Amino acid sequence: MRLLDLFCGAGGCSVGYARAGFDVQGVDIDPHPDYPYYFHQADALDVLRDWEFLAQFDVIHASPPCKAFTKNEWSRTMGYNSNHDDLLTPTRELLQAWGGTWVIENVPGAPMRPDLILCGSQFGLNLRRHRYFETNPPLFTLMQPCQHKPGVASPFGHPHWAGEAQEWAEAMDIDWMKADDLAQAIPPAYTRYIGEQLMAQVAA
Repeated sequence: MRLLDLFCGAGGCSVGYARAGFDVQGVDIDPHPDYPYYFHQADALDVLRDWEFLAQFDVIHASPPCKAFTKNEWSRTMGYNSNHDDLLTPTRELLQAWGGTWVIENVPGAPMRPDLILCGSQFGLNLRRHRYFETNPPLFTLMQPCQHKPGVASPFGHPHWAGEAQEWAEAMDIDWMKADDLAQAIPPAYTRYIGEQLMAQVAA
């Protein structure tokens, strides 16, 4: 089964879906030479309007930039949110018009239905990183609540001290990305978990 990963970055989500058994391709407006699968450099919203191209995929995943919804204190005080467009809403509208099986990922506070709320600690990772996932059809989880250990990794922005990027990489189980990509990445464990459920539903 084939999956298209939109706004794919360096491929954290893509690797998770590949581990779940999908044949994955990625799309991002910026070049990502470290992306591990077939890569299209393009505007994701333009790709979503090309139904002939989309017809070859069983599932579409989209991770629109979260900058408009980030709730960190510095985001509010620096006006960071207001300087970035909401790409999530038009992405959802285009996915709904397409009509297939899809997943949207974003940060807590984004205007979306959080069918799944996942954190690294739920997968045994030394990581605090909460992410919302809205899915069509809706998926549900019976996973235990996240539990953060002292000294847990919580990647954001740029590495702040020597060795922090390596700490992020180990916490997320990612060994192919540059430091700046790590700050935006989704651990593959999240989308492997989702992908295994989608694989069963699409097959059925």
